[in-house]
Amino acid sequence: MAFKKKYIPLIIGVAVATGVFIGGKLNFTDNSDRLFTSNSKKDKLNRLIDYIDYEYVDDVNTDSIVDVTVNGILDKLDPHSTYISKRDLQRVTENMKGDFVGIGVSFYTYKDTITVIRPLAGGPSEKAGIKSGDRIIMADGDSIFGREWSNDQIIQKLKGDKNSKISLKIYRKSEDRFIDFKVKRSSIPITSVDAAYMLTPELAYIKINRFAESTYKEFKSALDNLQDQGATKLVLDLRDNPGGFLAIAEQIADEFLEDDKLILFTKNKSGRVEKSFATKRGDFEEGEVFILINENSASASEIVAGALQDNDKGTIIGRRSYGKGLVQREMSLGDGSAVRLTVSRYYTPTGRSIQRPYDNGHNQEYYNDYYKRRSSGEFNDEINIRVADSLKFTTPKGKIVYGGGGIIPDIFVPIDPSTQNETLNFIKYSGLINYFVFEELDKDRKNYVNVAKNDFIANFEVSDDIVLRFQDYINKKQRERITFVAYHQEMKTLIKAALADQLYGSNASEEILNATDDMIEEVLKLVQPKK
Repeated sequence: MAFKKKYIPLIIGVAVATGVFIGGKLNFTDNSDRLFTSNSKKDKLNRLIDYIDYEYVDDVNTDSIVDVTVNGILDKLDPHSTYISKRDLQRVTENMKGDFVGIGVSFYTYKDTITVIRPLAGGPSEKAGIKSGDRIIMADGDSIFGREWSNDQIIQKLKGDKNSKISLKIYRKSEDRFIDFKVKRSSIPITSVDAAYMLTPELAYIKINRFAESTYKEFKSALDNLQDQGATKLVLDLRDNPGGFLAIAEQIADEFLEDDKLILFTKNKSGRVEKSFATKRGDFEEGEVFILINENSASASEIVAGALQDNDKGTIIGRRSYGKGLVQREMSLGDGSAVRLTVSRYYTPTGRSIQRPYDNGHNQEYYNDYYKRRSSGEFNDEINIRVADSLKFTTPKGKIVYGGGGIIPDIFVPIDPSTQNETLNFIKYSGLINYFVFEELDKDRKNYVNVAKNDFIANFEVSDDIVLRFQDYINKKQRERITFVAYHQEMKTLIKAALADQLYGSNASEEILNATDDMIEEVLKLVQPKK
């Protein structure tokens, strides 16, 4: 199919693209004067740039040359040392900081107009009275419809200083009228906890999408709330989580481990070892925990899973994780750009490194490991997971664990065949379902105004007629005819989840998707009383 090569790398490349977002707690022992003294290598590069700036026959953008040079140097190191340009640094920093200043709406460009999918609960737009389906026509007197706006351009237009006000003109289709709003900007959280709810009266569920600065606070708040509801067991879903800050991973692992249990240790270039131990503050040390991982769970996700597995705490369920055991530290380059440089390796409590082998540099074979593992049958049967006896380790209670590339789960769950279907993956990740659902809701949003979230999750059913309308919708949008006859029921679930997300948020969407999830079903089997 025409979409095969275009979309599949996007679907499976989450960990590769974003797995470098791991913070370092380490500090160099040398001070800045010692680290950055002049030498012939640096003088050579500086002199070359000066020659090009002042002597070269044509005008040249030396900034771009420097960027290429920096990337070329990093490409010779390891797969996870990376350069962040000045243009990208603010976005990356906000993503890992966990908030930004804005008006608090989820939106996308629909037919050349910025359209509100949902105002964020408690945010400034919701307080001002902006509703789902509203079209933002003007911002501070500037027309912002009918243009080719990128999402970054839209965000920059709507962002501003905290407590500053922005004047918006809205078109509300349901009332066929224009409305003026004055919205006071405030700090908007970029949430890293996608969902937190009770699966059973005793079993709770929390899903974390990355380890940002705000993640521990989000997680702790969700955990406290679930414990108040009676949770004594917890499913911690780290699937497709590419990692993040090392210190945040340590804090979350600490919630489950008894005092003074080793969480991990790191070793830097000089051989210096730093150990991290659990403290007294853990609130779920007596609770039973199940960690869900898959082939895209990387870095900080593997730190949490490895710490618990090596301390014989809880059960790791799923498929072998990504295999990233390198620690990066962000360093400013002085011009608004930065480099995330690998400064150490981390090891799980038994002493194993879970970093996948790599030759020096950002080699393609390292990034293509997903395809290699998939073709070997590893995702379908644990017997195909390759391990080395030389990398065998033993936990305090005698369980055998392996280093050398990822965390191998205690209980293996094969990949759902539907997630490997190219047609279904194209539909899921193309955005077509979300656009279709938005149009369905936009026909008459009053139909859902008085429907409570729990009622929708429990009782709403996607009709065959809606699925047929979606089939017609995608065939009008695509040059090739696409059919999903064999996945009719899966499509109903995806459409219902998209409806729930636009109406109630990601918590409701995850609850719907988890109702038919193989790993969740495996956990439920484990916690059911033995007959």
